[in-house]
Amino acid sequence: MQNLRKKFPVLNQCVYANTASAGLLSEDLMEWRQGHDLDYLIGGSEMKMKGFAHMPEIKKTVGKFFNCKPENVALVPNFSLGFNLLLEGLPKDKKVLLVNKDYPSVNWPFETRDFKRDYVDADEHMEENINAKVKKGDVDILALSLVQWVDGVRIDFEFLKNLKKEFPDLMILADGTQYCGTELFDFKDSGIDILGTSAYKWMLAGYGNGFFLVKDQVMDQFDLKGIGNGSVDNDASKRNSITFCKFLEPGHLDSFNFGSLEFAVNFLDEIGMEDVQAQLQKLSKKAMSVFSDLDLLEPAIIKRKQHSTIFNIKGNEKLFNKLSEENVVASVRGGGIRLSFHLYNTEDEIEAIAEILRSC
Repeated sequence: MQNLRKKFPVLNQCVYANTASAGLLSEDLMEWRQGHDLDYLIGGSEMKMKGFAHMPEIKKTVGKFFNCKPENVALVPNFSLGFNLLLEGLPKDKKVLLVNKDYPSVNWPFETRDFKRDYVDADEHMEENINAKVKKGDVDILALSLVQWVDGVRIDFEFLKNLKKEFPDLMILADGTQYCGTELFDFKDSGIDILGTSAYKWMLAGYGNGFFLVKDQVMDQFDLKGIGNGSVDNDASKRNSITFCKFLEPGHLDSFNFGSLEFAVNFLDEIGMEDVQAQLQKLSKKAMSVFSDLDLLEPAIIKRKQHSTIFNIKGNEKLFNKLSEENVVASVRGGGIRLSFHLYNTEDEIEAIAEILRSC
């Protein structure tokens, strides 16, 4: 992983603990993008037509990476747009279970459409409380982020899998924006029915691209309304035979943005997701130990069995400014300071942050 750091020049200027806000652009992806636009410059529409024709290959790449059939992959500019298109086709008589203070793009689309709702907290009892509410028998949909954006609480994946086995009629919708790109993930084997993701964070794909993965068994519960020329790939004869995922692709798919996604997936694949996962587990363990020793974490975080590499530490504006002065890039979130670590971070950087915190 040390050699990889050279591909991210920002790391020469700071301790970058802000991937939960924006993943870094690598030199390799920048060079690919420059080549793409040079091809566009000299190739014009002919180059773009080739780009449109390449989209099925990008879906194959994404599908293989997450173990999902290519035809069940939808390419979207970001999670929020795709999720809103999805919910427009969902009957409003469904009761939805949400997580309090989850990412607005998960909760707000249900709240503004007046779905019947219930909530659980993202604490040490989250899975237990979800199970209790689902057992009551009146929950149709569980919708949540796999990793919470403010404090990094991560849902137990085995719990989701077992929950789906016990309640097969429960539809599980997940936002993987703060998760995808952090470890090996098998969509087919998971308990999740639909997974949507923006890829500019942990996938390191830059802005303007994301995807949805969909299982066959839930498609008939939607009456999707999003439609456009992109849904038929510029072939009007397909108007009456549009497949599920093409309803999430009503407009053209940009070769620059989705080519960046393909490049990023291949980049992570070449590194090896087993190695990425091992590195992040090491960083998570280090950060949990350091920040808990400094009494900077909420008790509910410390009590959970497993955690991501996103941490919200106790701190005010003065502390945030101190970290900024010391060239630590972080974010103010949820009344604290959010620090997040990816494959290009090191345990030494976490220790350096700890030294700053001890001196305050």
